[in-house]
Amino acid sequence: MKFQDDEMATAIAPGAMSARRVVETNFRRDINGLRAWAVVGVILYHFGIPGFTGGFAGVDVFFVISGFLMTQIICTGLVRGDFSLWKFYVARAVRIVPALLVLCATLLGLGWIALLPTDYKLLASHTAYSLTFLSNIEYWNEIGYFNTNSHEKWLLHTWSLAVEWQFYIFLPVILLGLWRAIPGAPAQRRALVFLSCVSFVACVYTTALSPSAAFFLLPTRAWEMLAGGLIFLASQRFNISPAWRNLIQVTGLILITASFTLFDAESLWPGWRAMVPVVGAVLVLTAKQSSFWTDNAVAQWLGDRSYSLYLWHWPACVLLTYASWNHDAPAIAAALLAAIALGAISYAWVERPSRRVLQGWRIGFRASALGAMLTTVLLAATTVWYFKGVNGRFPPNIELAAAAAGDINPQRDKCHQSAGTSSRACLFGGTKPKLFVVGDSHAAAVISSVIAARTDGDAGVVQLSYAGCVYVPAMRQLQPHRFGANNDCQGFNDWVTKKLATAPTMPVLLIGRYARSAFGEFERDPDFATPEVYFGAHRYTSTTPAFLDEFSKQLTDTACELARTRKVYMMRPIPEMPVSVPEYVSRRMAWGLDSHLSITMAQYMRRNAWVWKAQDEAHDRCGIVIVDPTARLCHDGVCESTYEGRPLYSDHGHLNEYANKLLAPVFAPVHTSH
Repeated sequence: MKFQDDEMATAIAPGAMSARRVVETNFRRDINGLRAWAVVGVILYHFGIPGFTGGFAGVDVFFVISGFLMTQIICTGLVRGDFSLWKFYVARAVRIVPALLVLCATLLGLGWIALLPTDYKLLASHTAYSLTFLSNIEYWNEIGYFNTNSHEKWLLHTWSLAVEWQFYIFLPVILLGLWRAIPGAPAQRRALVFLSCVSFVACVYTTALSPSAAFFLLPTRAWEMLAGGLIFLASQRFNISPAWRNLIQVTGLILITASFTLFDAESLWPGWRAMVPVVGAVLVLTAKQSSFWTDNAVAQWLGDRSYSLYLWHWPACVLLTYASWNHDAPAIAAALLAAIALGAISYAWVERPSRRVLQGWRIGFRASALGAMLTTVLLAATTVWYFKGVNGRFPPNIELAAAAAGDINPQRDKCHQSAGTSSRACLFGGTKPKLFVVGDSHAAAVISSVIAARTDGDAGVVQLSYAGCVYVPAMRQLQPHRFGANNDCQGFNDWVTKKLATAPTMPVLLIGRYARSAFGEFERDPDFATPEVYFGAHRYTSTTPAFLDEFSKQLTDTACELARTRKVYMMRPIPEMPVSVPEYVSRRMAWGLDSHLSITMAQYMRRNAWVWKAQDEAHDRCGIVIVDPTARLCHDGVCESTYEGRPLYSDHGHLNEYANKLLAPVFAPVHTSH
């Protein structure tokens, strides 16, 4: 085949030295060092080491390296004329699958002993998605208000492997097809530039609209890997002096370090911010510079084992959360050391031996062996999933506590809205509408209590609830798509206002998790919280007394505006727990640890005193009636998370149906005073 581009011929023609030899000779240690920087950033971030606030950036560095190496392998084979899609895919499987299989099989085995049915079923499902390299799509689909916390998903980190594998599928097809149509480096460079620009624009746009989609999906991540590919294709165009190479490398490493320390979990990612680690990695690869920063013994050791370290570090992080040790410094240190040890063992006993053995077999045998191992673990995972995590492995009281997570109103998904600007307005109880229940997910959670408290069998309760959206018409959300691309709290509240204006003047019961809008999650220290909403033109950057006064006034005004035409009831906020109650209680019981979980009224009032003030003001000014669930849920200054050993919550803040049976008397005045 005649070379169409002198640069590519020079770079990877066998006579000059193949690109693969160039990479192996000049870049292997540099790339290992760059891998070490990436994996250290990821691990220290996930283990919560102070100063490392942006570990997502480490994955971006891995993506750039992967794009560089894959483009090198493909283009080298194309120039030599011996590139094979089949061999490429099998080689990638030999590199990735064995260590991943061992991780998944180990977790499934240990899960039989240690994981409760709900958790075990979820692990089995995630195992199947991870081994079929679809986990990024599954985790994207799982994003939701009621979904399991990400730090409780043992294989969450495999989303990046899925993205890379999907990239491996498409990149060689594109480059091979283009090579056959227009051989040579210029056409391939232009194609990768075009694709990377499209992907980057899609990334920035989608990050603002739907951050979860931008984070997990290939189209918005491809530009990071394509950047690495472009550096390979352009690498021979650079003629850089040693002094400049050193400066370029150091600049790149500074950018990577900055991306680990300047961004945090609240930063929208990837978006434009991902340019920082990507450009940093590109500069390091461009420099081709061996230096102390990438070529020291520690960096080389970490770089060689980076894949296994990445695989095993995340389950160690999940273990900390699962056992509620994630704030225990000795436990964190022990888990970090265990992750490093497991990564080293995986590299020595799985990665290297499997590559050596499989590469000695004919390609058909390699593929068959990998397929058989994959099928075995997939069948085990499917069996566990089919039997719903296999009940009966723990005492009944423990499994009953764990099952509280699913003890929700069966009509929740149908009647509780999270998208659009209207509600199905589900009617519960009797056939004659007598009461509107308006609010967010806390309203949806207690609707069964409201219905059970009816004294008139014909009285119906109309549910108007929306995810993450308390009813305050003047309120605007700072991140309007936090609960999904089609989530529109403002539009829904406007719709509710119009519906109430035209509906019969029957009473309204307002229920909301107002503290979430003011402070964020319960785990966040109120002294360092930031609002999730704003009113008018001014947007507060922290939850100040002035902001709470404004929110309190808006809440009072909302209730009093409704009270001009109808009877209005307001429910005191439900106490929130610092962790998911069913998981915490059942896991601690299963492991023989203290499972008691509660908050004090002082903790409760620290987040909710301003809400009580607003409700009291509405009571005094316009006669609204206050309904107080803390009268049943809190005693002697303590709000408990369980009653007679059973959780009252389905997560950390939403009451379950068991609690609703106990809470029903609280709502009796709503049905008897009008």
